[in-house]
Amino acid sequence: MKVVFDILFNSVYSSDPASAAGRMEAITSCLPTDTELVAPESATLEQLRLAHSEDHINDVQKDGIFDIAALAAGGAIMAARIGLKEPCFGLIRPPGHHASRDAAWGFCYFNNMAVALLTLESEHLIKSAFVLDIDLHYGDGTDNILGECSWVETVNPAKNNQSRYIEEVKDVLAGVQADIIGVSAGFDNHKEDWGGLLSTEDYFSIGRMVKEAALSRNAGFFAILEGGYNHSVLGQNVCALMNGMEIKDADRSGI
Repeated sequence: MKVVFDILFNSVYSSDPASAAGRMEAITSCLPTDTELVAPESATLEQLRLAHSEDHINDVQKDGIFDIAALAAGGAIMAARIGLKEPCFGLIRPPGHHASRDAAWGFCYFNNMAVALLTLESEHLIKSAFVLDIDLHYGDGTDNILGECSWVETVNPAKNNQSRYIEEVKDVLAGVQADIIGVSAGFDNHKEDWGGLLSTEDYFSIGRMVKEAALSRNAGFFAILEGGYNHSVLGQNVCALMNGMEIKDADRSGI
């Protein structure tokens, strides 16, 4: 499976938990040996302007975070492009789902998911999209930017019971009609992270359900990293989601 990653994402660019030293290494150390790493290119100003105001872009530049944030947004674009043909995971940071058109909070700067989908739509590569945000926290920035786009549907599962959460994911994916499914993949809802709800096996199940929904509709699918702060389990959870998303020979025979 292809993973979009740049060693620059290892850098500690701020003092928040998303930028903590060792966080990305906790994931890369768990990746399968046959993982194909793909280097991203930074999002252009034109691409960032699809999702963000000029004032907000200028504020990120003034904060000294622009280069790494633009690289993360570009990584999301790359993951989405690859996702049109095969599953892909964007191993990027800073995260993005709390970044709105004019402001950002919660360790985010640019909304990576919104920039990616708006770029693909502007290039006429997709006409519709579905966003599944499995982070512990509501993706308010994504809704702020994409909420008025009739061609995008966003869902943030909100059940606080493990089995009901998984059932909700299953139900919403059953009704998806889109050209691409994007997963805002936060892992802070794990039993050993801030949310204390989901198991590692649940992330595998979510990845598999996303794959099955996409394949049944001949849609693309990809995921990008959002939250997840317990380094001792983060890599296992990312790999579980990826393993669920990976297309096997049996999946191909059913297409």
